[in-house]
Amino acid sequence: MPQRQYSKKQPKVTKKNRRITLPVTLAAYNELTGDATAFRQWLDGMISFYPELFPADIVGGYTLHDLLPVSIKLANVQLRRIRLSQRDENGQAQVLTIAPSEVLPYMVGFTDDVEKALFLRRFGVPFWGLSYVFGRNDDYWYRLCASFGRYEIVSTTVKDPDKLPEHLLADEKHVHFNGLKGYIATTVGQDCVLGASLALQADEPALTAAYGQFKQEAQTLNPDYAPRTVNTDGWRATQKAWAGLFNAIVIIECFLHAFLKIRDRCKHQYKTLFGPIQQQVWDIYHAADPTAFRQQVSDFQTWAAQHLTDTALEAVEKLCAKTDSFILAFDYPDAYRTSNMIDRHMEPLARWLFSTRFFHGHWQSAELQIRTWALFHNFWPYCPRARISQQFSSPAHQLNGYVYHSNWLHNLLISTSAVGFNLNHRKN
Repeated sequence: MPQRQYSKKQPKVTKKNRRITLPVTLAAYNELTGDATAFRQWLDGMISFYPELFPADIVGGYTLHDLLPVSIKLANVQLRRIRLSQRDENGQAQVLTIAPSEVLPYMVGFTDDVEKALFLRRFGVPFWGLSYVFGRNDDYWYRLCASFGRYEIVSTTVKDPDKLPEHLLADEKHVHFNGLKGYIATTVGQDCVLGASLALQADEPALTAAYGQFKQEAQTLNPDYAPRTVNTDGWRATQKAWAGLFNAIVIIECFLHAFLKIRDRCKHQYKTLFGPIQQQVWDIYHAADPTAFRQQVSDFQTWAAQHLTDTALEAVEKLCAKTDSFILAFDYPDAYRTSNMIDRHMEPLARWLFSTRFFHGHWQSAELQIRTWALFHNFWPYCPRARISQQFSSPAHQLNGYVYHSNWLHNLLISTSAVGFNLNHRKN
C-alpha cells in the first residue's frame, strides 16, 4: 500500500483575532446595541475594567463602526463593530467586533449549548459520541474543536505580561502521525501548558521550530521576554533547541530522570540494596548547598563502586557525571529541578491521545487539535474532589488570580479577545 502523503512544511496556525468577547449576557447586549450612547458608555466601562481584553491601540480612541446584519444562523443575534482611531502598522483600518460570551465565533452556536460536549473532550470522547448525545454531526464537533487551535496559547492563558513564567519545563510526547513517529514539543510554566506543537523529527532543527511557537507567542505578549531556566531531560536536541531560542537561558537537567535509570537497573538486580540506593539519591537531592551536594555525590559514587557492577554501576556513574548540571539549580531556587510538573500535564495528554488514536490526516489538522487540547486543558475546571479546586477553578485561574466568568468555556472565549492583535506591553 502506498504511504499517505502529507506536507512536511511547518504550518502557521495562529492569526489575528478581531473579535472582542465580553462578559455580558445576550439579553443585556441586545438592549445596548439599540442605543449607541448607552453602548459606548458600557464599552468605555469594559475598557477601563478589562484593558487586557482590548488591543493597545484602543487608547487612541474608537468610533462605533456599524451594526452587522441579524444572524441567519442564530436567532436574535446582531453584533456591533467598532473602528479604532489609530490605523495598524500597514495603514489599514482596525475594525473589531464586540460580542457577548454567549455567542460562539462565526455564529456556529451558543456557548451554553456546546460547553458540556466540549468538556467531555477532556476524557477523549470521540466526535461521533458527541453527535450521538448532543446532536449535530461529527464534522461540526471536529471543526468547532479545531477552531480553538487558531488562538495563541500564551496570550489567551496569560493575561498579564508580568506573569509570564521565568522558569519553564520542556519535554516531548511521542505520538503516531500517519503511521510514523511524531513528537509533541510541550512547554509548561506556572502549572499551565503554554506550548504544544507537533515535530516530525526529534532533532535540533525540528524541535527548535516546534518550541519556537512558544517563543513567538510569548514575545507577542512581551517582546522582551526571556525565561531564566528550563528543565529538560537528557536529550541533547531539546537542550540545544532551547539554548538556540534563548541565548541566556540556563538548562537544568531533570534529577528525577537520572534516578529513574538507576531504579530500572537496580530494583530487581539488587533487591536488598535498592533501599539504601534510594535513600542516598534522596539525600543527594536534598543537599543543603553545592558543597554538600558534591560531597554526597562523591560518597555515593565510592559506595556504588564497592557494591554495584555492570549496568547498575554505569547508571550511578552517569548521575555522578552530571553533577555540574544539577548544581546549577542552587543558583535558581525557584527553578524546577525535576519534571514532576510537566509529567502531571503530559499524563492526561497521553490518555487523550490514546483515546483519540493519535493522528491520521494533515499536519495542520493535528497541530490545531493539539493546540486546542492545550487551551482547553488550561481552562477546564479542576476535579471538585481536588484540594486545589477549593481555591481556583482551573490552571488559568491559578496563574492569573481571577476569572472573567464562572463557566470555563465562557472564560476561555473572553480570554481570546484580541489575542495576537497588536497587544504590545498591555498592562493593568
